[in-house]
Amino acid sequence: MASEKIYILNIETATKNCSVSIAENGVTLLCKEIAEQGYSHAEKLHVFIEEILEECNLTAKNLTAIAISQGPGSYTGLRIGVSAAKGLCFALDIPLIAVDTLESFARQVDKTDGLIVPMIDARRMEVYSAIFNSNHEKTRDVEAEVITEESFNDIKENIYFVGDCSEKCKAVLTKENFIFLENIIYPSAKQMSQISFDKYKKNDTVDVAYFEPFYLKDFFMAK
Repeated sequence: MASEKIYILNIETATKNCSVSIAENGVTLLCKEIAEQGYSHAEKLHVFIEEILEECNLTAKNLTAIAISQGPGSYTGLRIGVSAAKGLCFALDIPLIAVDTLESFARQVDKTDGLIVPMIDARRMEVYSAIFNSNHEKTRDVEAEVITEESFNDIKENIYFVGDCSEKCKAVLTKENFIFLENIIYPSAKQMSQISFDKYKKNDTVDVAYFEPFYLKDFFMAK
């Protein structure tokens, strides 16, 4: 059992980044992704899945489970990713794993101090965000919040901000302990690998028929 190979296909479509990875026992083997101004998920997602399996010398039948980034994020992007994941799970009769988008996003930050705040743009000065410590443990749950000069003022330690809304947030979040890591823009399927593997080992899966993405806001408010 110790030598069993668990292959999980990870799908991340919550933002403009269309990202797919394949992982063996929690280690990313290969990732394909593209972030374009116009959402290209419908055109790219299935192509990436086919290419990634072929390049890893695997077939869909080798997959143990599918993991999907559950949101929050773009309504359209989430729908496309979830539909693809559900279709594969039904066809292959394998489990579906839901991964918190902001948790996997936070894992791109490798710091030994302070807090991590991944943010996804939600129109105007609003963002979807959560707070994690340097061990990537969530210390404040996901919120849709309007960023003002008062935001995060009660936190004295360093805060590392990542996301596609850094430019607009930098204008109001100006304290010395506010640090923007501008090279980290979108969540990626790379960081889903360990999370989805840990969930699989705990049998932490979702119902393929009834699972819905975590939109956080109503459709008419989504970007």
